[in-house]
Amino acid sequence: MDKPQIVKDGIIIPSSTDFLADVDKYLEEKFSDAGVDPSIMTDVAISVSELVNNAIIHGNKSDMTKRVDIRFSVTDTVLKVIIIDEGEGFDADTVENPIDDDNLLKEVGRGIFIVKSFVDDVQITAGSEGGTRVEITKNF
Repeated sequence: MDKPQIVKDGIIIPSSTDFLADVDKYLEEKFSDAGVDPSIMTDVAISVSELVNNAIIHGNKSDMTKRVDIRFSVTDTVLKVIIIDEGEGFDADTVENPIDDDNLLKEVGRGIFIVKSFVDDVQITAGSEGGTRVEITKNF
């Protein structure tokens, strides 16, 4: 895969940060079409950008033969986005708290913490055959 693919309820991109703008554009169009409030759009867009970046860099190790699948759904009360990479998977419980004194100066480890501050629920699941699935939920 060398370019993004739009599918029924999402977008699939190659593992390159060059395609983050395509994801942003896709989500912005979907949010607008669904009538999502701009403040909610911003919170979710920041979260999705962080998670897709993590999927590309940490999950797929920027391997262009792997892809990141981003799925979107919205109802009258809930917006959900699912991000799936093809990496080795990881245990979210092993991520250190970035606001602990020992971690304050570390350059990595803040992404999931940031996402949790913008959305109402974050579910991270390591796939049985690799990969990581992150589902974020924002209630209206």
